[in-house]
Amino acid sequence: MARAIWSGSLSFGLVNVPVGLFSATQDKTIHFNQVEAGTSDRIRYKKVNERTGREVDNAKIVKGFNLGDGSYVLLTDDELAAADPERSRNIAIVDFVEAAEIDPLLYRNGYYLAPQGEGARQAYALLREAMLRESKVAVAELVMRNKEYLVTVRPHEKDNVLVMHTLYYSDEVRSPQEELPNLPGEETFTDRELAIASQLIDAMTSPWDPEQYHDTHRQRVEELVASKHEGREIVLEAPAPAPKVVDLMAALEASVKAASGATAPKAPAKAAKKAAPAKAAKKAAPAKTAEAPRRAARRKAS
Repeated sequence: MARAIWSGSLSFGLVNVPVGLFSATQDKTIHFNQVEAGTSDRIRYKKVNERTGREVDNAKIVKGFNLGDGSYVLLTDDELAAADPERSRNIAIVDFVEAAEIDPLLYRNGYYLAPQGEGARQAYALLREAMLRESKVAVAELVMRNKEYLVTVRPHEKDNVLVMHTLYYSDEVRSPQEELPNLPGEETFTDRELAIASQLIDAMTSPWDPEQYHDTHRQRVEELVASKHEGREIVLEAPAPAPKVVDLMAALEASVKAASGATAPKAPAKAAKKAAPAKAAKKAAPAKTAEAPRRAARRKAS
């Protein structure tokens, strides 16, 4: 069983529901250690004074806020504690909003909220059911590890669980108009260009199924590690040639043609009648697996 990383209560109005906070995701990125070539000796980093080059003990290290001119305001941990938010074991709901009103850019990390104790299950289930019925998302405040978070709490549609997401504050999201160069302005398109682009989107539209997507880079790295461990020679492939710049309309039309022809071929009607019931059942594939050839053809076309 998973262990709660935080425990407290979820409150709305005068109702308090004891809950535990659990990580909803796990990072499967492959990590490497740095070692000296030809050995198994780890490479370690030391904290050194950049002016003197001498190593500094952790007890003598304090935090410094850079004023921008090379000078620092030095603060100890005790001094910083004065700015810590008031400790709380409560996720206090302050508003209920429409989920579509929240910009996805604001979402940070996802967690599960689970009722703590048998007595909490009734109130927990009631809140979840009411939020589902009203199609609302709760906005709340949380203090965890001496940091204050803005969070959302929403009911998961498939599982009987409440999901919490930490959010960025609005001033933490960069403005694309101020930060990004060469953004489009008042661009114009012909009716044919828009029609072909819409046709391409329609041809590539399929039901969302997260099981169809995989971290192929991680799989290749795992295969590479296994091959090297077993003593097999690693053959480096030449990089793919850069795609040629083509006319936009020609690229759209070619993409539509490739995507439209990526559907799995259907068996002839006569062959289907002759097939035995058992074999027909064996050959029948779930609807979602039929999307795999289409996706492969789309990637090839791209």
